[in-house]
Amino acid sequence: MIIPQIPLAERVRPKTIEEFRGQEALLGKGKPIRLMIENDTLSSFILWGPPGTGKTTIAKIIAESTHSEFYQINAVSSGVKDIRGIIDLAAYNKTMDKRTILFIDEIHRFNKAQQDALLHSVESGLITLIGATTENPSFEVIPALRSRARVYILDELSKENLTDILNSAIKNDSFLSSINIESIDIDFLIYLSGGDARSLLNILEAAVIQEIDKPAVNIDKSVLENVVQKKNIIYDKGGEEHYNVISAFIKSVRGSDPDAALYWLARMLEGGEDPLFIARRLVVLASEDIGNASPNGLVLAEAAFSAVDKIGMPEARIILAQCTTYLASSPKSNAAYMGIEKAASDVRNKPLFGVPIHLRNAPTKLMKEIGYGKEYKYPHDYDNHFVPENYFPDELKGTQYYYPTENGQEKTLKDRLKALWKNRKKY
Repeated sequence: MIIPQIPLAERVRPKTIEEFRGQEALLGKGKPIRLMIENDTLSSFILWGPPGTGKTTIAKIIAESTHSEFYQINAVSSGVKDIRGIIDLAAYNKTMDKRTILFIDEIHRFNKAQQDALLHSVESGLITLIGATTENPSFEVIPALRSRARVYILDELSKENLTDILNSAIKNDSFLSSINIESIDIDFLIYLSGGDARSLLNILEAAVIQEIDKPAVNIDKSVLENVVQKKNIIYDKGGEEHYNVISAFIKSVRGSDPDAALYWLARMLEGGEDPLFIARRLVVLASEDIGNASPNGLVLAEAAFSAVDKIGMPEARIILAQCTTYLASSPKSNAAYMGIEKAASDVRNKPLFGVPIHLRNAPTKLMKEIGYGKEYKYPHDYDNHFVPENYFPDELKGTQYYYPTENGQEKTLKDRLKALWKNRKKY
């Protein structure tokens, strides 16, 4: 049997809206992209969504349905020269009363100059731009281009969508339909694909080819595992998903949920995140969110960073898990963080008041003669190694930035400060 050279995902790509599965919010009856096609009112737009959710297919369906000239480029391998060449072709097409669609895959990888090259042609309507991106256009697409193109968000494909796509491919592809496929572990196949329809179909085809010499093909879990080796985990270390997952991780630790924190930690590590990046975030979190409620948190986080640096993966995951669960389970306080924020605000927004003379250093005889350091009270000369004193500029005397909490070890600090500054501080 001859194995097709064109991948299954390309062979069974839908040609019409009716064949397309998923994205009902955009392609369903009365929905924006469908109306755009039906009313022949195309305008430039950007499709933002996860891999394998139909961005390229939608662009091709639109071009076919509107009888437009279709040009496709990838931002990774194309530049301004390619754009200008297509713009010249679009100008010729216009003289022939023909619309030109330019589809740019991974448009977020174009730099500013490359995106600028599109502006005039998009604004004038010489080309209809359809951009595809897995990254948030707010960060990756220049404002001038965003203002000229609407942004449509694609949803992840549901299990039902993926099952329909799978069954349709088996039924309609001439290669697959000629093979006796007796069974498929659909749930595991969908799991391995990570919700990516392209990956789903290509994994299926690879599994079928592996088992093709058998009289009845059974695509079970062991076959799929042998083909894939590892699940397709959607995690772009430089993109929005990177920020989304680290945000969920930090918020889970801050929220004292070690189980959720471990899940997001695993998502990052399995997706190939740099373990030192995670360790650095834990060091910051140990001060910002735990602080003096559990000072050992910072000690452990710093030790974890050092150990991860020395050990590396895969063992570093154990160290990160220990640190993560300790910090998530620890009492929380952001009092130190809030204190420095308030103090910095005063420094930025108020005059820089002079240092009181009794707090000034007096390394020379002249400085001593003019009073530097005069009447400074050395705390260790007093009972309990403390003496009431003003350490602020006179204009800020009595100001409070640090409000210790009742949590963990910070309560001990609060009680001590309350006893020392009972006539001055509001602890």
